[in-house]
Amino acid sequence: MIVDYGSRPSDVPFVQAVYQARSIGGGSFVSTAASHWEMVITKQEEKVTLSIRGPETTASPSPIPTDAEFLGIIFKHGMFMPHLPGSKLVDDEIHLLGSSKNSIQLFGDRWEIPDFENVDTFVNRLLRKELLSHDQVVEDVLRGKTPDLSLRSIQRRFLHVTGLTYKGIQQIERAHKAVELLQNGVPILDATYQTGYFDQAHLTRSLKLLYGQTPGEILKSG
Repeated sequence: MIVDYGSRPSDVPFVQAVYQARSIGGGSFVSTAASHWEMVITKQEEKVTLSIRGPETTASPSPIPTDAEFLGIIFKHGMFMPHLPGSKLVDDEIHLLGSSKNSIQLFGDRWEIPDFENVDTFVNRLLRKELLSHDQVVEDVLRGKTPDLSLRSIQRRFLHVTGLTYKGIQQIERAHKAVELLQNGVPILDATYQTGYFDQAHLTRSLKLLYGQTPGEILKSG
């Protein structure tokens, strides 16, 4: 079981959100599709692990570490690590074991493990060290702007930076919006057309693939 302690925005403009949670016991959960990549710091007894998790293209079962604390940093679209771009992280994750309870080795440097309050300082240091980079074209396209580049060039940049296509990101984000509406009690047919699905069957196929549940199951659980 995972207990969600909530999330907050970040003062760093390239961070989507910072969240914290803990597990009680172990088990597993369904990890839903995600178009963003993230860093997750897991503390379990005397062990600290930094995980770099790429975008996920389908819902899949994932184990829950027993009695652990989690601190997550979700990065905005357009942000990537030059050493580990999105193209290398899709449906995958890398785990780095801490050298002590308070520090970890990352790309040859020792890094103090951040907490929920000072995680912005950690991200700013990554930026200063040029371990994080930003692609303005990807961000602009997702905001509806049209850059002076060929479609092929834009597609290559999306795949390199995010590991996903523009359409793939849209599909995942649309599914998340539909889930949000259903969890708030919006009827299935209304959620279908508000999010641009062709019909209820189209919505059902998408949510089953990307979220692991049907619209009816999500509506009941909300």
